[in-house]
Amino acid sequence: MSTNTTTRPDTNRPAATADGPWISDGKKQFASRLRATNRRRSVPYLLLGVLLVLACAGGFVLVSLNSGDRRAVLALARDVSVGQVLTAQDLRQVNVAVDPGVAVVGADRATTVVGRPLATSLSTGALLTPNSVGDAAIPTSGQAIAALALKPGQFPPEVTAGARVSVVFVPDQAGTATSPPADGGTVWPAVVTSVTTSPNEQSAVVSIQLTEVAARQVAAVPAGQLSIVMLPIGGR
Repeated sequence: MSTNTTTRPDTNRPAATADGPWISDGKKQFASRLRATNRRRSVPYLLLGVLLVLACAGGFVLVSLNSGDRRAVLALARDVSVGQVLTAQDLRQVNVAVDPGVAVVGADRATTVVGRPLATSLSTGALLTPNSVGDAAIPTSGQAIAALALKPGQFPPEVTAGARVSVVFVPDQAGTATSPPADGGTVWPAVVTSVTTSPNEQSAVVSIQLTEVAARQVAAVPAGQLSIVMLPIGGR
């Protein structure tokens, strides 16, 4: 009697996959190379980030050192002459580093100087100090004050303290033989320090500051032979 023997597959042996073992190893090697490449590419970005942080920190330190003890103070927005009354338009705010021993006028004190005369002539950008505001500090060294008695037509009605002017010698029109001062000069630059008009406004006494030599020349000219011409701010 014959017996049929049936061979069964070994179910304990893992089934073969479509990809051989060499394919699986290739994938692992590719993944390893990809991770290594990504690490190499991330290094320059890391260095760039570090440099950026250092640059920002250095800039912050530099700005902090430069700013120091900066204060908002008042400076002149345009030329202002001695005796001229300050207006808000004459001033501007600037932020500067000021040493403790330097006297300045803070921007928050603008109302204390507006409406007051300037004690000395200052140019655009000059910092305002407490001593530069108040009664005119005149005459300054090498300067002198002369007074001119003028009639209408010999001075502009707009003349006020602080105005820059030219004092001009005008020969007598009555036929009297007159000439300029013997030591020379027919036009003298000056700054008006005060204007006093008569009650009837028919004449005025204009006080001017000019050099000592020019003041003596002007004082020697007979009354009625001088006129003044107003100049723009900073004019000559």
